[in-house]
Amino acid sequence: MNKAELVEAIAKATKATKADTERSLDAMIDAISKNMKKKEGVKLVGFGTFAVSHRKARVGRNPQTGEVIQIPARKVPVFRPGKELKDSVR
Repeated sequence: MNKAELVEAIAKATKATKADTERSLDAMIDAISKNMKKKEGVKLVGFGTFAVSHRKARVGRNPQTGEVIQIPARKVPVFRPGKELKDSVR
């Protein structure tokens, strides 16, 4: 499902317009992104948690040349599904 299909499904379920639904979805994504930039997570009980994780620096290899390279530490976004979401997928 892509964003347009998601907007259509939400609009149909809520009987709202697609334009209003898309603005709401964009606002939700923007709020989650801004909160994660502040290094805070967003917890949606039953659905899951959006958080920022720290990856340590490590040594890797260039797959084309086999050369050893240093991979720097960095922060990455992560999503941890909640129990209800896990159970619904099983």
